[in-house]
Amino acid sequence: MQLGGAKDSQNCDSSNQKVHPQPMEEAANQNPEAVEALVSKIFTNISSLKSAYIRLQSAHTPYDPEKIQAADKLVISELKKLSELKHFYRENNPRPTYISPQDSRLAAEIQEQQSLLKTYEVMVKKFQSEIHNKDSEIVQLQQHIQEATQKRAKLEKNLKLRGLSSSSSKESEGESETFSTDLTPELFKSTVEIASKAIHDFSKPLINMMKAAGWDLDAAANSIEPDIVYAKRAHKKYAFEYHICQKMFSGFQQQHFGLKSENEANTNKDNFFQQYLALREMDPLDSVGQNPDSDFGKFCRSKYILVVHPKMEASFFGNLDHRNYIMGGGHPRTPFYLAFLKLAKAIWLLHRLAHAFDPEIKVFQVSKGSEFSEVYMESVVKNFVVDENSEKPKVGLMVMPGSGIGGSVVQCRVYLTGIKEVE
Repeated sequence: MQLGGAKDSQNCDSSNQKVHPQPMEEAANQNPEAVEALVSKIFTNISSLKSAYIRLQSAHTPYDPEKIQAADKLVISELKKLSELKHFYRENNPRPTYISPQDSRLAAEIQEQQSLLKTYEVMVKKFQSEIHNKDSEIVQLQQHIQEATQKRAKLEKNLKLRGLSSSSSKESEGESETFSTDLTPELFKSTVEIASKAIHDFSKPLINMMKAAGWDLDAAANSIEPDIVYAKRAHKKYAFEYHICQKMFSGFQQQHFGLKSENEANTNKDNFFQQYLALREMDPLDSVGQNPDSDFGKFCRSKYILVVHPKMEASFFGNLDHRNYIMGGGHPRTPFYLAFLKLAKAIWLLHRLAHAFDPEIKVFQVSKGSEFSEVYMESVVKNFVVDENSEKPKVGLMVMPGSGIGGSVVQCRVYLTGIKEVE
């Protein structure tokens, strides 16, 4: 009986050993290489997952859909690998009834990594939602661009048709004038005002950049035109407007504005007006972007080289890369060059319009020292009195040429010496 009891007791013990798996510590002792390899894979995978997540974040600034999709796939791949390691561990290591302190620490770290894994999964879903929203925004913007392009093409077509229809009607009536009724002295005068304002507007960023670069503006103004007596120090800004005017209007009376590559087909007066209509409603950057080597594109490059001196540009940008890019046939998208393009467009439109008239409109300039004439000149200083030491005010600088059209005069704008400004 005692033997039988002992035997039953042994069987019971044997049964208990089969039901309860060995502790993790004992399992590790049996195959430490396998456990160590598994843990190493887990930590390597976690490191790769973190790296993939960082790439996913970086792809959002700046926003790059292709990089985001690639990083998203990489994150998902690493998550799958980590999930596979988790299932592999659970299949080969059932939960023990007894957990040693070392196993507890490992279990806690696994729990922490699982929580981190869930966090990454939530973040990935968030990024995927953002990608979807961004893709939708891109599609909408593309639709807006397409609609705007169609509207612009329609507007340009209507402008051309207006000129051609007017031409056809006048020819049928036997009239010699072959242009749209829009080609009037009033249109030319308004275009002169726009060009004059463009010169003034571009002088502002030019002067501001010179100040930022540490230029002596007094010395610079004197180098442009010496021996000018200014009523106020602030009036020296007109020296820079004078410089811009002289460079931009150089070659104005020539049909091709002094460009080397002349296209004889564009000398027809109707073509001059059509070119005016085509560019008038366009952004100048769009124009040079579509055709960098057009006559207008060549005009912009040649005039920029004349207006902005190499020393001036080197002080602005620290090198001549900007200038070399333009001389190489490019049109940079820098704020400074964009400001210049607005000026170039205004002068180019005035030139196209002047040569569209029959006879073409001639511009006139007045030289330094000429006596002031209210018929042909307009003072940029509106309220002034003659200096007591001067007999008559005289021209110091011309900041916009004049012209004669339709029996009337468009006055040139001048800065006078021998005056005092009235506050």
